[in-house]
Parts: sequence; C-alpha cells; structure tokens
Amino acid sequence: MAVVGGGVSGGAISRAVRERGCAVTLLSRSTGFDVVRDDATAALAGFDVVVEATGRFTTSRRRATEFFTASTRAVGGAVAASGAHHVLLSIANCTLPAVQGYGYFAGKTAQEAVAREAGHRLTVVRSTQWFEFAQQNTERMRFGPFALVPGMTIAPVALDAVAEVVADVVVGDRDAPVVEVTGPETTTLWAMTRSLPGTGVVPVPLPIPGRMGGAFRDGALVPGPDAEVVGPRFRDWVASA
Repeated sequence: MAVVGGGVSGGAISRAVRERGCAVTLLSRSTGFDVVRDDATAALAGFDVVVEATGRFTTSRRRATEFFTASTRAVGGAVAASGAHHVLLSIANCTLPAVQGYGYFAGKTAQEAVAREAGHRLTVVRSTQWFEFAQQNTERMRFGPFALVPGMTIAPVALDAVAEVVADVVVGDRDAPVVEVTGPETTTLWAMTRSLPGTGVVPVPLPIPGRMGGAFRDGALVPGPDAEVVGPRFRDWVASA
C-alpha cells in the first residue's frame, strides 16, 4: 500500500501499517513526489490501498481549497485507474456550515466532496484535533516571547491512535464509508497550551469574533456520541512524552 503525505500523520500511519506486517511506500515531496505536480497515476500504479494524508497549513480558503482538491483529484484519478481502495484522512465536523469561515476546514470540506464525486471505493477517516495541535499552534502563532491561542473547545486525540484506526481500515478490519474517532475527554486549546512543558513562550488568549468564533468556543469541533473514543488522555500523553 501507499501513503501520500510526508508530514507527522503520514509517518504515523506508515508505522502503524508496517506493524501489521504490510509493505508501505511513503510518497511525499521529501521523497521526490509532489502530488499536485507529478504523475500520480504512474506513481500509485500497482498499490491495492492508497492513504491520502496530504496537508498544507494555511488559513486562506482559496489556497486550502486549491491544494486539497488538486491532491484528491490526482489521487482519485490514480485509484480509479488502478482500482485501489482510497482512504482519506480528514477532520471531525470540518463540514459544518458554522466553521467554513476557517479556510483550512473549507478546503477539507471541498476535498471530501471531490473524493466522493470520483465514485471509487472510498473510506473517510475523520479525527478530532491531534495532541500535537497545541505545540503546532504555539509555533505558528508565536510572536517573539508570546504565542496567540485561539479560543477553541476540542476533544483532542493521540495521532498514534488515529493511525491505528487507519491501519485497521487498510488491512480490512474496518469496513465503513466513514470512520470517526475522538479523544477521551473535552478540553480547550488554552488548557492544552498551558500544560505543555518547556515551550519558552507566554500564551495569550485570542478571541475569535463572529459566528465562527462562537462555534469554536461552544464545541462545534467536538463530535457527537457516535464517534469512537480512542487513545490516552492528553495529560497522560504529555507525561509520557
């Protein structure tokens, strides 16, 4: 099988699948493959499963939509040609109208739509924000000694636990068009950031105005009771890191 995307998610998924005894090829810009520019049909020929875990951080709706839809058109065309199973990594509740003002979620929403329109065998694995999100936000929103922390209520999940779920899908232990997973408890990005050790920055609350900000604060990103709870609690993950 192949994993398209060389970020932290691509690495975690590759490890989880290899632990099941499967051969994995990781394709990303770091390995010389650009999903948007290169011939995906040729690169992905011969694989029975293709996991799409591409990512490009941006808050621009246009840039996010252009990248994610281009990625999925390329992967979708490749799996349509080969008959492979397409597994798409996505985000819980990213398709809600209230959060479409956030460009990254709008891009993921468009990506899911493109994947479904392709008509090939597809499984979408949606997860809540990973534990790594707090550190990533600190790095992205750092200004000198300060880091801005948007007001968000979330149910974070360990990336390794999400990767295990994706591995289940890859080897056929899960067979559903959509699999949604969440962490075991609800918290805030502020609380997560405050508990990070050794960041060297001072967190500063960043209220997000308008309907979208209210949705983030009120838990729009927390999935419903049908989502499967996986992995450890955030504080236990931090303690073991």
